[in-house]
Amino acid sequence: MRSGSHRALWWGLSLGIVLCLLALAGLYLAGYRVMHHAAAPAPPAERKPLCYVSPSNSSYIRFSPGKDEQGKELLPVYPIKPGAKVSGRVVKYWMSPTDPTYVKDKPGKDPKGQELVPIYGELGQPAAAPEAKPAAKKTRRIKYWVSPMDPGYVRDKPGKAPCGMDLVPVYADEPGVAQKGTIAVDPQIIQSMGVRTATAKVKEISRTIRAVGQVTYDERLLTAVTTKLPGWVERLYVKATGDPIRRGQNLLSLYSPELVTTQEEYLLALKNLQTMEKSGIPEFQKGSRRLLAAARQRLKYWDIPEAQIAALTRTGEVKKNLTLVSPVNGIVIKRMVMEGQMVQAGMPLLEVADLSTVWVEAEIYEYELPWVKVGQHATMTLTYLPGKTYHGRVQYIYPYLMEATRTAKVRLAFPNPDLKLKPDMYAQVEIISSMKKPTVVIPSEAVMDTGEKQHVFLALGQGRFEPRQIKVGKRGDDGLVQVLSGLKGGEKVVTSAQFLLDSESRFREAVAQMLKGDEGQAGKKEAAPAPAHPPGHHH
Repeated sequence: MRSGSHRALWWGLSLGIVLCLLALAGLYLAGYRVMHHAAAPAPPAERKPLCYVSPSNSSYIRFSPGKDEQGKELLPVYPIKPGAKVSGRVVKYWMSPTDPTYVKDKPGKDPKGQELVPIYGELGQPAAAPEAKPAAKKTRRIKYWVSPMDPGYVRDKPGKAPCGMDLVPVYADEPGVAQKGTIAVDPQIIQSMGVRTATAKVKEISRTIRAVGQVTYDERLLTAVTTKLPGWVERLYVKATGDPIRRGQNLLSLYSPELVTTQEEYLLALKNLQTMEKSGIPEFQKGSRRLLAAARQRLKYWDIPEAQIAALTRTGEVKKNLTLVSPVNGIVIKRMVMEGQMVQAGMPLLEVADLSTVWVEAEIYEYELPWVKVGQHATMTLTYLPGKTYHGRVQYIYPYLMEATRTAKVRLAFPNPDLKLKPDMYAQVEIISSMKKPTVVIPSEAVMDTGEKQHVFLALGQGRFEPRQIKVGKRGDDGLVQVLSGLKGGEKVVTSAQFLLDSESRFREAVAQMLKGDEGQAGKKEAAPAPAHPPGHHH
């Protein structure tokens, strides 16, 4: 009885072990099939046509298969990416950004007023998908991890964003990730941003300075007529302001008792000399000559003409009046004397201006001063003389600014032979200045000026841009600015939407600095030595 029970126990144990082995084998086979089916490549997805068009009329567009007005079968248009290899003919259509069923064969706007977006397509049946080849496993280097909802939340390792979503990796070979300080932007985004470029040129730049000027007298041609002895004006030959006079013309007749006395002294000295010459005494003759010369010189100091002195010597008659003549040609601009008026020595009687040349004083801004030099050619026009242009020169640049307007005053000289330029007239002045040597110039809108530095963005092609620091100089006409350093002729610069590129560049620079700082902190933590234990202390 005991042997039979032992035998039954052994048979039960053996049967249980066999059943367990069979169950494990079944589970293994089932897992293998599941893994095999999961690893099998999925069949390529069938491409869906964007629309259907007539083979003879590209404007005949439908969204379902059929025939055109001539009975020809419509051809499907499959969307493709720009630059992709296709087997059929590539066509270009425009689609609404919000309504895929609104497709046109030319640019325009959809019913909502939105600009149509260009779409490239392949006309005809799609090419057969090539056989899938096992691709070599390629490891992609991750630059950093970013939040899918907040691009400003960047980390150097995977984790969770504040919104609870998993961080998304950004790979080094991903489009839009540039190297060595450059940034890359998708071509479609560039088109939507409205990025425009211009080529830096090597040429001469010029600037036309326009200002309002005021005609005034040439101060070097102003003359004041005065007398050197007191007396009374008995006759005035110039009786009105504005009368033209010429050199040597009589201006006024002046009676002066001192003049009469001096003439009498001159005649006495002359008579004394004649008497001493008959005496034969050399000392008396020499003294008489000195006395006569002194009387004659006194008359000259009072501007008595030589002809009048010669007539006095010849006739011996004393003239009661002294006639003053004009020393210059010009116009009487002030008359401060009348007939019968008593005048003192040194008192101004008339003021005469020579208007053959006039000055024009114009005010220019501070930033225009580097363009103005003494001797430059200038033109002037006046409203009361339409079509008439006067040509002159920059004569002087005043070494100070006007306090109220913060402008600099420039003096120009213009010839005035016909006397049509009258003082206190207002005129339009133009000073055209150009640089002597060619220089690198770019449009002024391409420069980003922070107040301390100037930057531009270079267009490197294929959606890549590089920020570069430059130094600008003078600003010329047509919106051009001189580049002193940092740029060469032929390089392309961005002239619009550079603020968007600048924000992208600053964001990536901040990310790189942050990651660099994190790596440095990690290195410090790894290199930090373990604290030494105090002597005699053990754990």
